[in-house]
Amino acid sequence: MTRIESDKVAIDRPQKELFEFLSDFNNFKMLMPEQVTDWISDAQSCSFTIKGMASLGMAYENKTPNSEIKIRRNGKAPFDFYLTCYIQNNVADKSSVLQLVFDADLNPLLKMMAEKPLTNFLNMLVNKYKEIAESKT
Repeated sequence: MTRIESDKVAIDRPQKELFEFLSDFNNFKMLMPEQVTDWISDAQSCSFTIKGMASLGMAYENKTPNSEIKIRRNGKAPFDFYLTCYIQNNVADKSSVLQLVFDADLNPLLKMMAEKPLTNFLNMLVNKYKEIAESKT
């Protein structure tokens, strides 16, 4: 398995709020860049196409209240993967830290081609969430 991690991003919102937002795939559409097309979602699953790359489907596998959300491949995808959202609480100032971790069954060639774009994609998602969440204050 290949592991790709986003940066850990501090977000000035309570841990519970991050968890609730990330627990509904309908909210994920707000995080996606313009390269993501054909978005279809409900509260528990989604599917989409990344222009020039692949079509993916995802569904929730496990949720640990306010701290971790594990998402698995659902339906069509060129490889097996898990996306885990880790949410840590910063008790001192009621903020949170968000990190996304992508574990995928990538062959060496695909890993070499996809590692940097996937890292950039994960970082873009956490930073977009930070932008959305902090604009609510």
